[in-house]
Amino acid sequence: MRRSQAEALTTLLGEFLREEGLETPLNQRRLISAWPDVVGPTIARYTGDVFIKNQTLYVRIKSAPLKNDLMMGRASLVSQLNQHIGAQVIADIVFF
Repeated sequence: MRRSQAEALTTLLGEFLREEGLETPLNQRRLISAWPDVVGPTIARYTGDVFIKNQTLYVRIKSAPLKNDLMMGRASLVSQLNQHIGAQVIADIVFF
């Protein structure tokens, strides 16, 4: 017997994660893991702690000149990171 209302597994999994409140933490973890891929290995080398709190990404940068450069392009970084994940995960970045 064949089912006529078959749904894709990705759709069902997405709905399950949303219903259980696990979608946001999963996306946050994916974004933190994507940081080195988005900024590249040179900037990732100067990166310390990375965490998200209240839709703000906090990143410890070990170089003051690099921190200043990143602050200038932080709106672009927010957009690139959210686009890489495919969801609106963060709204701002704070470098410390």
